[in-house]
Amino acid sequence: MAKDKTTSQQPQAAETESISSVLSEKRKFPPPTEFSEQAHISSMEQYEKLYQEAEDNPEAYWSGIAEQFHWEKKWDKVLEWNSPYAKWFSGGTTNICYNAIDRHVNSWRKNKAAIIWEGEEGDQQVLTYGELHRQVSKFANVLKIAGIKPGDRVAIYMGMVPELVIAVLACARVGAVHNVIFAGFSAHAITERVNDSKAKLIICSDGTRRRGNTINLKNIVDEAIVDTPSVRSVIVLKVTGEEVTMHDGMDHWWHDLMGLAMDHNEPEFVESEHPLFILYTSGSTGKPKGILHTTGGYMVHAASSFKYVFDIKDQDIYWCTADVGWITGHSYLVYGPLLNGATLMMYEGAPNYPQWDRFWDIINRHKITILYTAPTAIRAFIRAGDEWVTKHDLSSLRLLGTVGEPINPKAWMWYHSVVGQEKCPIVDTWWQTETGGILVSPLPGATPTKPGTATRPLPGIMVDVVRKDGTPCEANEGGYLVIKKPWPSMLRTIYGDNKRYEETYWSEFKDMYFTGDGARKDEDGYIWIMGRVDDVVNVSGHRLGTSEVESALVAHEAVAEAAVVSRPDEIKGNSLIAFVTLKDEYDGDMKLREELRAHVSKEIGPIAKPDEIRWAQGLPKTRSGKIMRRLLRELASTKQIKGDVTTLEDFGVLEQLREQEEED
Repeated sequence: MAKDKTTSQQPQAAETESISSVLSEKRKFPPPTEFSEQAHISSMEQYEKLYQEAEDNPEAYWSGIAEQFHWEKKWDKVLEWNSPYAKWFSGGTTNICYNAIDRHVNSWRKNKAAIIWEGEEGDQQVLTYGELHRQVSKFANVLKIAGIKPGDRVAIYMGMVPELVIAVLACARVGAVHNVIFAGFSAHAITERVNDSKAKLIICSDGTRRRGNTINLKNIVDEAIVDTPSVRSVIVLKVTGEEVTMHDGMDHWWHDLMGLAMDHNEPEFVESEHPLFILYTSGSTGKPKGILHTTGGYMVHAASSFKYVFDIKDQDIYWCTADVGWITGHSYLVYGPLLNGATLMMYEGAPNYPQWDRFWDIINRHKITILYTAPTAIRAFIRAGDEWVTKHDLSSLRLLGTVGEPINPKAWMWYHSVVGQEKCPIVDTWWQTETGGILVSPLPGATPTKPGTATRPLPGIMVDVVRKDGTPCEANEGGYLVIKKPWPSMLRTIYGDNKRYEETYWSEFKDMYFTGDGARKDEDGYIWIMGRVDDVVNVSGHRLGTSEVESALVAHEAVAEAAVVSRPDEIKGNSLIAFVTLKDEYDGDMKLREELRAHVSKEIGPIAKPDEIRWAQGLPKTRSGKIMRRLLRELASTKQIKGDVTTLEDFGVLEQLREQEEED
């Protein structure tokens, strides 16, 4: 998914026509026959037919999917497109919470598990669709008592507990606009987001658990709302028993309010284009962008993409490991699964607590059938060692997925062989906060996969790789990833800033959404993401995507993880600096440095050979697991870090890198 960027730093398509692509991957894995036989889309012929139908008549395609949901009033028009502004299913009224819960409660799924929750300390809870409906209805009444009306913004700042999902759905039920803020952001980040959205209410938990520690979230909220004039009240859920200060007239306990609320609530049916949520992406400088998603189109694409990409069946137990504070948690932990009546797993804590087999233990005990996680986590598991995985029975798994950034072929192969035991298809998904849902992904019963590529766009999605002048690239010619036609779950604007929306996403190519990513399309039409355009560097006249160099480094047996950045070079334009984390059994020395440089040269050519390799015990990452290459660029270029670090997960990593810089 997209690295966050501000208007002033929107990646500009380079003056040169294309980006050099140097990575070559020939391995191909057809879907297992037994998987295809049971799949919703079971062959490439079926996919091609569906894709062609959607391309020929997109409105008929999306209308057919939309008709599978409850609409209180059917739409008048499928799409109104006034570039770059879209209205989907305009004139129609619906409620996404009704479609995610009530539809199932009125069927045999009433007593089916909707959420299986496990806390970091091992406590467990199961919410059936019937019980989830009751809890959401009660909390929807709490919101009404608190004076929340359709269109009002509500900020949510909670750890990964079932009540977070309940709060999100209750907002949607009453027509309020939810703004989930990851429970790890600072008071300043909350203040910024609350003020930009003018939220009337904050819902938080007293604390959250992480790696055996508790973090007092209420204290952070207290600090944040000193300067948030729009906030009228705070609702506090008791989770960890933190000592908190409750302010009369402002703060209210969740359990007290729920005790007074009735458990019947009629949903608010809203216009299809009614705002559903704002989700902020934090830029390197400047204020965060409030990505605005609306109800009907988001519902249609989140649900259909979930169904087809994960080939969901009623007997599946599906686990997306993302936090609800990110778009992946919105679309593929909350809305996508529940709209399909699926059973979802929700885990509160860290993947390596109390030790490195926590994920595999959860899969074994709960008999998870589908796992959707990030390449960053996969690389961390590789570094920890296969023995943590192989000591657990993972035979329940039938499908694996990845999200968040391109997965390098070596990590893909490990995921395939060690976790999937060579029997699970892998869906490597490409999408962004802005796109609302998956746009490019294998369909597991149809698409032959290649390690490292998200393969083909989903039906109804018109993605292409183009040159600077907007003309399509040839096969294997690197260019700029664009979306040529509107899609239902696309962002509608940046909240309160249409100008910034137009400049950031629509100014580079006429009538095309520019993703900010460099990519190439191979001879099979498969999309290979080459990294953010601002991570593409000019080396001796060649424009190289740093993600390809990183993949080559990680392919070496000694390397656990790598990040490659550039710094200005008088002769070559830019030189490549690689920050490399080694597996525990290897020591970084000059010999290994030269071996790695030679390895990259052999894998993808001398032009991509890093000028310098620096050892790093860890790489700076955001709390969603993305490597913060911007900080590494600053360190490589200026030997200091001055940019915003509020989204950094572990500040100790920066200190270690600074110390290394001083030693060197």
